Amino acid sequence: MAVGKGVSAMFNKEILGSVTLQTDCGALRGNERENCLEFLGVPYAHAGRFEYAVPVEKWDGVLDATRPGPACPQNRAWHEHLENPTRRFYKREFREGSVFVYDEDCLNLNIFTPKKAEGCPVILFFHGGGFDSGINSEDPFDGAAFAARGIVTVFANYRLGPLGWLTHEEIRAKTGRDGNFGLDDQLAAIRWVKQNIAAFGGDGGNITLLGQSAGAISIQYHCLNHANAGLFRRAAMMSGGGMFPRFALPRRAEDTHAYWRDYMDAAGCATLDELRSASLDTLFDAVEEIKKRRKDSIYNTMPVIDGVLLPAPVDELIKTPLPLDYLLGFTNTDMYAPLMAYIALRFARANGGYVYFFDLDAPGDGNGGFHSSDLRYMFGTLASSWRPYGARDEGASGQLLGYLSNFARTGEPNGPGLPPWERTGKGRARVLRIASESTKMSYVNYWRLSSNFLKRGDPKA
Repeated sequence: MAVGKGVSAMFNKEILGSVTLQTDCGALRGNERENCLEFLGVPYAHAGRFEYAVPVEKWDGVLDATRPGPACPQNRAWHEHLENPTRRFYKREFREGSVFVYDEDCLNLNIFTPKKAEGCPVILFFHGGGFDSGINSEDPFDGAAFAARGIVTVFANYRLGPLGWLTHEEIRAKTGRDGNFGLDDQLAAIRWVKQNIAAFGGDGGNITLLGQSAGAISIQYHCLNHANAGLFRRAAMMSGGGMFPRFALPRRAEDTHAYWRDYMDAAGCATLDELRSASLDTLFDAVEEIKKRRKDSIYNTMPVIDGVLLPAPVDELIKTPLPLDYLLGFTNTDMYAPLMAYIALRFARANGGYVYFFDLDAPGDGNGGFHSSDLRYMFGTLASSWRPYGARDEGASGQLLGYLSNFARTGEPNGPGLPPWERTGKGRARVLRIASESTKMSYVNYWRLSSNFLKRGDPKA
């Protein structure tokens, strides 16, 4: 496996000591913190380049789970211009000061548990990043606040970019499908957690999938495949739940082969075997080259209709999703904010879900409630940010933590001390509006969402 740059990032939290846990896969050593235990970099699967994941069943000796594991190699780590001062918004938000290991053997989990946990509800989180970036140990992703509420929280890495989404005729001829390596990784993580989380104090029969942006879209796809029935009980999707316009829907794998042939040409590789053995520099130089040649990369480097994980077109599958408990949300300056609101509400109306509208501007600049701004509130990690969050921000964060903890426990977000949240039904649906003055049920003002988006757009990534 090819290895990238840097040293492992560390969570900036006080470690009180170490703790050893015995699981069916073997023993592992993690960290004890004030409010939780953490087991970092726990491998759930291994996979060769452009091969499907093989679950981890055993490891030798005592696994060191005291620091995050490697992240999937990704384009932004290979090309400095993607992190230059004009494109540093999300780096400053979530990655500033962290240095990560990038390695193709990256399928690992960060697991946070209450102390003396037993039979706790489980939240399994998939990060966003447009299907080509993201790391499970970025700054907001800490499960201590959920552990304090009796929830086991798991953060998963999965494959991205060309490593996650390449399609090729040879792969289909060999396996009966191609593409969707990243989506397959996520499914392997769900299965591993369901089978093994009891050793960490979690209830494998009560798993809530939580995702944001590309992670939320991924969860939506898992919810459309009835072969996944019984693997998880609930789904919470932040800025990505619902069906996107037809032009942005997954294509058939076969319809992306021409794009990936052009990509291989850009990499100077005539065969799939040559691409498998090429350096990561070659792979990511080709990403930049293909962007110059074609303008449709975004529609080809994402999940595809493969006949297995996505067995049919999404606009057909979404008519009969899995009968689960659903929770969806969007922010006031979200990426394509009016669209995010519309697709979330449409899906919730059809499936009786709960919808929140995060209408709270992040303090410190003029970017409003930008895409991803609700992540720190959801995980209770405001204190590690540079932003001058205040009492209302802390209160809103506590409410989101309370709502999602209740939802993970019972499928019902309401509980003592929380403003009532109505389930969305047919007709003109209301949403839970989390704003600077209060949290209460409200109708969505699409005109204001459109105005916010047109005025501010999305910050540079």
